[in-house]
Amino acid sequence: MAETVLAAVRTAPGTTELREFARPSIDADSALMRVEVAGICGTDVKMYAKPPFTDPVIMGHENIGVLADAGPKFLERHGLEVGDRIFVEHYVACYRCDWCHLGEYRHCEKTDWRTNPDARRYGYTSSEHPGTLWGGFSQFMYLPWNAVIHRVPTNVSAELAGIVTPLSNGIEWALIAAGIGYDAKVLIQGPGQQGLSQVVACSQAGASKIIVTGTTRDRARLELAEELGADVTVDVLTDDPLGKIMEATNGVGVDYVLDCTAGAGTAPVLLGIDALKRREGTMLIQGELAAFPDFPIKKLTEKAITIKSARGHSYRACELALRQLASHRFPLEKLSTHTFGLDQVDRAIRAVGGEVEQDVIHVSLLPWEGQA
Repeated sequence: MAETVLAAVRTAPGTTELREFARPSIDADSALMRVEVAGICGTDVKMYAKPPFTDPVIMGHENIGVLADAGPKFLERHGLEVGDRIFVEHYVACYRCDWCHLGEYRHCEKTDWRTNPDARRYGYTSSEHPGTLWGGFSQFMYLPWNAVIHRVPTNVSAELAGIVTPLSNGIEWALIAAGIGYDAKVLIQGPGQQGLSQVVACSQAGASKIIVTGTTRDRARLELAEELGADVTVDVLTDDPLGKIMEATNGVGVDYVLDCTAGAGTAPVLLGIDALKRREGTMLIQGELAAFPDFPIKKLTEKAITIKSARGHSYRACELALRQLASHRFPLEKLSTHTFGLDQVDRAIRAVGGEVEQDVIHVSLLPWEGQA
């Protein structure tokens, strides 16, 4: 194994450069993963454009790879062997708090970089911290004893496993947070990687009607939504979205709305409130709404609507996502639309942000592409 590691480092807003780092030393309770695939999502686009701090960062928080070197205590603790393919969650747990004991590492205060300056989280942590390789835009990644790790099933390739993070988010938000189950009528707003993952989750759960909305430029995504199990797709720019939703539900409306339109403003929320059935529907929202001056609270209370928020995934959701991938029941490989090498990080992030390329759903960075 080489003594140096090549990584793409964010050095300023919208700027990366390739740097060589010394390979971290591994003790009895740490390990090194050879990164095969690092997925890129909308959060990376935001963090790239407006970094929360000025330290150099190796981005990449959706990471699949092979265990290349590990100490004996690390292997015993995680039940792994060198050569195993693994998925590493981006949360580095404390394993002491109630949230960690529940497998809800996203809620552990020690993983929150906003409130804990010493937090370790892959894709968010300064490369100047001990261990250095705290992100997947690198040939190797450092794993401390408290990394959260899942073994990838042997019949799942690295490329397919690359979508486990959005799929686990879809399962978490649709099935666990919203509680969608058999015979549910569901409106999914936004056919990106999260929305399409929710189509799969809802279909697997037995939803009787799945409606997906998007815009004209989402034509290819809407077609894929139908292939993955959507019953009806709606172009909100050319169709009458509420009319089409009511037609599809015989005038009743849906039981659940899953909003995956981060950055689209308040219109999807208003449509969701109108599309929900007359009593006790549920709306799940992820993303940010900077301002909502005329929020229809009266209509919300009259219809007894429950609003929930979505953030990240649990350990359980990741395990369910890996099992879903291993089943090969759905053509989930079609979510992976673009791949880039380590020297193309800038273009890869801009592709996710819609600045370059077309029909982008999920982008994978392959750190060893073009490398020896």
